[in-house]
Amino acid sequence: MTDTTLGQPKAALGVGSLIGESFSIFFRHFIPIIIIAYAMTVISVVISGLMVGFDVAMGIEQRPSNDVGDFILYYSTTLVKMAAGSLATALILQLAYDAKLHRPVSIARYVSPALSAFLPLVVLSVVQTILGTVGVVLLIVPGLWIYAVFSVSDPAVVIERAGFHGLHRSAALTKNYRWPIVGLLCLLLIFVVAITIATVFLSKIVVAFGGTVSAVILFSALTSVVTGFGSVLTALIYARLREIKDGVS
Repeated sequence: MTDTTLGQPKAALGVGSLIGESFSIFFRHFIPIIIIAYAMTVISVVISGLMVGFDVAMGIEQRPSNDVGDFILYYSTTLVKMAAGSLATALILQLAYDAKLHRPVSIARYVSPALSAFLPLVVLSVVQTILGTVGVVLLIVPGLWIYAVFSVSDPAVVIERAGFHGLHRSAALTKNYRWPIVGLLCLLLIFVVAITIATVFLSKIVVAFGGTVSAVILFSALTSVVTGFGSVLTALIYARLREIKDGVS
């Protein structure tokens, strides 16, 4: 897969700067970001745990059986996680965007826009996941390319109120910059995989010695780091693309 325009972009995306600034904003606003991500993660883990068992919800054990009922119930927890993750993302995106623009950060101000964008975010997350999964099944690179095309659909929905046109808006913004975004996604993927492996490994140990409640606390804390940083990076990619494409600074 290639972009239709083969010429060099007029301005560089600035991968190094985006990563550096993402870490800067993440650590400067660490407490509110983690509180938001942690709260949503705990809610999703508790609901999923009550549906299929906490060990399965945290990835410590695999899906218990191939029964149709269990299959439907298991994948219903994916929607629960997407819903909670979408709400956390909507809140953190606004926080990171304000931080990028040196505006005051106010979580209370973000709640109404996040709730308004909730349904489009969940629906588009499902669509992106399906498309990305198909791409990954074919080959890893097409999957990452698809994710790059739609990588800023969430901020388009939340910040621009693009609604269900978020995918189209993201495709327009990322045009000519998809391969640099793929590079960023690869770096983020390495980070996510490392945290995920550590999370599952440590959660198994905590379940064995400290119980399920302690494991949920640890699992939610580590998962929150991934959710928080990923949302900040997405907001900054979006801000940079708008700066380049729309002249918004």
